[in-house]
Amino acid sequence: MTDSQWHSLSVEETFNKLASSKDGLNETEVSGRLEKYGPNELTEAKKRSPLRLFLQQFTDFLVIILLIAAGISAFIGWQSTEGHEELYDAAVIMVIVMFNAVFGFVQEYKAEKAMAALKAMTAPQATIIRNGKSQVIPTRDLVPGDIVILSAGTKVPADCRLIEAINLQVNEASLTGESVPTSKHISTLSGNVIINDRKNMVFTSTIVERGRGMGIVIETGMSTELGKIAGMVQAEETEETPLQKRLGKLGKNIGAAILGICAVVFFVSYIKDPTHVVEEFLTAVSLAVAAVPEGLPAVVTISLALSMRKMVKKNALVRRLPSVETLGAVTVICSDKTGTLTEGKMNVREVFIDSNTFEIKGDGYKPEGTLTHDSQHISLEDHSQLDLMLRAGVLCNDSSIIKEDDLWVIHGDSTEGALIVAGKRAGLDKEQLEELEPRVGEVDFTSERKCMTTFHNRDNDIIAYMKGAPEYVFDKCDQILKDGQPVPFTKEEYDRIVDQNHEMASRGLRVLAIAYKDIPEGEPEANESMEHSFVLLGMIGMMDAPRSDAVQAVAKCKEAGIKVVMITGDHQLTAQAVATELGIFTEGGKSLRGLDLEAMSDADLENIVDDVNVYARVSPEHKVRIVKALKAKGHIVSMTGDGVNDAPALKAADIGVAMGITGTDVAKESSEMVLTDDNFATIVEAIGEGRTIYDNVRKFVKYMLSTNSGEVLVIFLASLIGMPLPLIAIQILWINLITDGFPALSLGVEPAEEGIMKRPPRDPKESIFAGGITYHIVWVGSLMTIGTLGIFQWAHGVTTGTPEYVDNHARTMAFITIAFFQLWHVMAMHVEEKSVISKRFFVNPWLIGAVAFSAALQLSVVYLPPLAEVFRTTALNGFELGLCVLVSSSVFFAVELEKVIRRKMHKTPAKPAKAKTV
Repeated sequence: MTDSQWHSLSVEETFNKLASSKDGLNETEVSGRLEKYGPNELTEAKKRSPLRLFLQQFTDFLVIILLIAAGISAFIGWQSTEGHEELYDAAVIMVIVMFNAVFGFVQEYKAEKAMAALKAMTAPQATIIRNGKSQVIPTRDLVPGDIVILSAGTKVPADCRLIEAINLQVNEASLTGESVPTSKHISTLSGNVIINDRKNMVFTSTIVERGRGMGIVIETGMSTELGKIAGMVQAEETEETPLQKRLGKLGKNIGAAILGICAVVFFVSYIKDPTHVVEEFLTAVSLAVAAVPEGLPAVVTISLALSMRKMVKKNALVRRLPSVETLGAVTVICSDKTGTLTEGKMNVREVFIDSNTFEIKGDGYKPEGTLTHDSQHISLEDHSQLDLMLRAGVLCNDSSIIKEDDLWVIHGDSTEGALIVAGKRAGLDKEQLEELEPRVGEVDFTSERKCMTTFHNRDNDIIAYMKGAPEYVFDKCDQILKDGQPVPFTKEEYDRIVDQNHEMASRGLRVLAIAYKDIPEGEPEANESMEHSFVLLGMIGMMDAPRSDAVQAVAKCKEAGIKVVMITGDHQLTAQAVATELGIFTEGGKSLRGLDLEAMSDADLENIVDDVNVYARVSPEHKVRIVKALKAKGHIVSMTGDGVNDAPALKAADIGVAMGITGTDVAKESSEMVLTDDNFATIVEAIGEGRTIYDNVRKFVKYMLSTNSGEVLVIFLASLIGMPLPLIAIQILWINLITDGFPALSLGVEPAEEGIMKRPPRDPKESIFAGGITYHIVWVGSLMTIGTLGIFQWAHGVTTGTPEYVDNHARTMAFITIAFFQLWHVMAMHVEEKSVISKRFFVNPWLIGAVAFSAALQLSVVYLPPLAEVFRTTALNGFELGLCVLVSSSVFFAVELEKVIRRKMHKTPAKPAKAKTV
């Protein structure tokens, strides 16, 4: 049966349907049902095994190209009779690939283990009735027909139809997103019609905040509301991240270019001299190895892993390496309200007394705070009516607030807890007040009366305090306190107070009315019959307050050109009020309810999705539709949340971000990143890290392809014009490993460029070569080719000796020149916009060290005889070395000139990006 069918049945009909009773099931019935329905637990999607996690590191297209190149090199080296340089190529490529795979595996495996440590069972035990006796069993052993006992603090273990409810209130925020507890009751008859609503049901993972009750289990495991959401989550397929898509495309382009170059070189060489086919093929393969940026997978992996470690220190646990970079591409953040943008904690915001409004501010449940009137700090001693009202709220109260592990928590009802916190912030302590005014009687809150009254002994007199829903409290008052004196509660006063109640509610505040009554001597014992002739004190407005750091984070997102959208199951007015405080919603803005979404087609939603900033009263299915509509419009979407209701949308988004403390296990398992401090502001740090990573990957691509294109063009043009090879295979390998490798890897730890969070997000469709990188690669590669071939040709002409010596000496000068071209190039281009001759030059000490180390190693293969013999180099004199350094330095000054031109073209500073708010 469906949820709607279950809650439309009477209690007796439910018992009959499930063949159960108030005495519960017997062991035989339990055994049969456990076999039929299975254990009461969620079926998890199949996890990645360590072996699968490791093998996935080899699925990148560029890695596959490297493996093919290594295989060809190994085969040719093995077959060669004149040396085995190609075996060195193959070995080094495999070392790089394995390093990349192991590094990536270790990081992702650690993240999986950390997630396992975070996971806790939802409700390990349940109190039930079987065979007429109460007993405690593991929740996984529950079956339909079991009778579950519910009390304050209990986590509901299965979906149940209530058969008993006494002042029962359940917090369903994890399932619906609503921050206000829901009052529950059993179905009652109105004539012959059963009142049909979900308030006679309780659902798995929700928490009983107040009262007690009993329910009969109707659904378990994957058939519960929670299970249905888990099923939706598992049905969502994980998409590739933007960086994975770009690098995949880059790998394919490089692969195609390599095949083309190899074919042309081999074809031209074969046409010129068809007698040396094997040697010509070796040259073509060497060229292919030179063209592949072997370090790219390693640099991406190292950059992501280092950022991942940084994020852990900043309270963000990244489960998949590429997810860090994905945040850098985010254009829209869809965030749940309760517990994410807000504290998830009810707080008294204002107190209305006798036409005056007082504000109370503070953080969460911390007792520290401020009390103001007209923006001026005030003392409670100067406001006796305010003192009496807050005193009433604290004493007419069954909850308490205590400090546990440096965290203030409420034991009991969150609304009552908010009243205690408000009193503390004004200087009123509940324990002290209870000593001064001990309780002598009470009339409990019920969902029918919607108010609560307590009676206290004050200086041997009895005073009653009442709190509750305004319209119910108003009806029990015949006076109102004005200027410290009770006056008649006239129709005029009533209408004025009702209007104020509506005004406060329209701003998303939950409103309570407070009243008091002095009890004359001789009155009967405290009971409900005494709830009349009260004096109205005023009204208290409370709200789940926005997190202070979330307000700043939203402002930073706007500055970074990122739109923040609030998606919540709460009331529309409440959502708009909170969104306005956060800066998400502005006057004239557009908000939609779940009912509005129901009436729209997917196409209609896509047409307006860019204009909507707040969605209220939405279901999990609605959240997924919103995320998919934004993605259909070309956005990179992040979804943050903590509840079960957020899980499908977390999975559907480009990157899901779950809360680690308040987040449910389902939400965490559905996310790519978990914020271990539940701080929305942490996501801004992550976005900055993501943008930095992408910048550094682009710098690496820009550097490596510029230098590799220079190597390829040198060999390609030399082959075309019939020159001797300026570089031999082992020299090419050395350049790729040392003078390319170390400086290139250091680019992976380059700090963020200035103003990285003041520019708009990059276009999701933007090529990794956007922003003039292709042009840069072409002209830098051409400059290196001209300089290297020029030096080689000059040296070949002026050097005397045997033909072998002349070739080796000229090749040595070409070898030094192209290596120093690359070192000069990386020193200039690692700073994107500003001149390198500034303090930015020293922001990356790893790069400075890598350049110095690479230069020393390069000179060692020329001036150390054992290495010179291996690399077939000859020692250069001072003039020759100076000439090589001078020619290669031309790229440094050329890149600096390029920056000057680029700055002049954009000399009008770009204004900070603004996210679209309507």
